[in-house]
Amino acid sequence: MAFIEIARKRYSVRKYKDLDIEKEKILQILEAARIAPSAVNYQPWHFIVLTEKKLIEQIAEVYPAKWLAKAPVIIVACGDHSKSWKRKDGKDHCDIDLAIAIDHITLAAADLGIGSCWVCAFEAAKCHEILSLPEHLEPVALLPMGYPLEETPPAKNRKNIDEIVSWEGYSQN
Repeated sequence: MAFIEIARKRYSVRKYKDLDIEKEKILQILEAARIAPSAVNYQPWHFIVLTEKKLIEQIAEVYPAKWLAKAPVIIVACGDHSKSWKRKDGKDHCDIDLAIAIDHITLAAADLGIGSCWVCAFEAAKCHEILSLPEHLEPVALLPMGYPLEETPPAKNRKNIDEIVSWEGYSQN
């Protein structure tokens, strides 16, 4: 499938079929994250894959919506600020690098027919505790995944290109 079609196909999925995701497909998705670019190639990330129902239910407690516990897989995307590149003015690129890897994950999943959702509004400290993460790892996003229950994605209301792009300097449109 052409990249633009994969990008158009991907949307936030919050209802999943009661089916496991094959380990080979999870590994393909993780490979997309592994090859993602990062500043100075530092790769300041670590991904924790949850497939055991009991642990998924525990992690779902860090987020207020009940649908999270029904995901067959949750990938906890963690950033390592001790290993990330910092610009001369102090700007830490950990979250940027991790976002690129997460986007690779969600697009690779979509290409395989697997739905995902990028969840950031969760209790990071509680997640850190449940997973017994080392001090240097920060859980940045939860990525629940599964085969979509509904085949029809919601309509995407996207801005026109001229609303988001300026040429040769900024201009208000």
